[in-house]
Amino acid sequence: MINILLEGYDIDAPWLYGELKNYIKPEYSVAAVAFSFKDSRVRSRSDWDALYSKENGKYYDKITRGFTSYGVSRDKISFINYFADTKQSASQKIEAADIIYFLGGLPDRMMERIKEFGLYDALMSHNGIIMGCSAGALIQLAEYHLSPDEDYPEFKYYDGLPYLNNFYVEVHYEGTEAQDKAIRRVLAERDKTVYATGLGAGAILVDNGNIKLLGDVRTFNSR
Repeated sequence: MINILLEGYDIDAPWLYGELKNYIKPEYSVAAVAFSFKDSRVRSRSDWDALYSKENGKYYDKITRGFTSYGVSRDKISFINYFADTKQSASQKIEAADIIYFLGGLPDRMMERIKEFGLYDALMSHNGIIMGCSAGALIQLAEYHLSPDEDYPEFKYYDGLPYLNNFYVEVHYEGTEAQDKAIRRVLAERDKTVYATGLGAGAILVDNGNIKLLGDVRTFNSR
């Protein structure tokens, strides 16, 4: 399995393209899991469409443009729509895709919606490429932590999808006191490596267990 943990949607950035072109092929199909939205921001299908639809979605072009840079046509990129898809159609999109792409937002709400749609087994059975940015990076970890920010007022551990279980990730790292405190706590309590991806500038590639750090990534160890 290939896991790609990203900072943002600019997957065609120069510091990523040279490496990711070895994995993202023109013939591949993509299923974007758009389940990470805030409840306060998205309450209906029209709200969801305003963010992700092909017709007028705020993020649609930015998300799909990254893949078209690798030769993937937009008609091979499907979005799993929380308000329009059924459990069956969502599962079919997962099973048909070569690449699963978890979008950014709230990782805990994404995980809850994945379970609500009964997609856990289909996602864990996928043996292609798993990608995700921000929240979509964290959810690839069996357990992840969140340092305090405007969405999460206190440090906490959360359960993700257990693709990866031998390290933790601090996303959007800027060396703030809150982030460094969270990293120290993870090192003390979990005794595993923490990779801190620089804000908009770092990524982690795991190719069948082999870890490659791309761009700005700092490594923190307990020893």
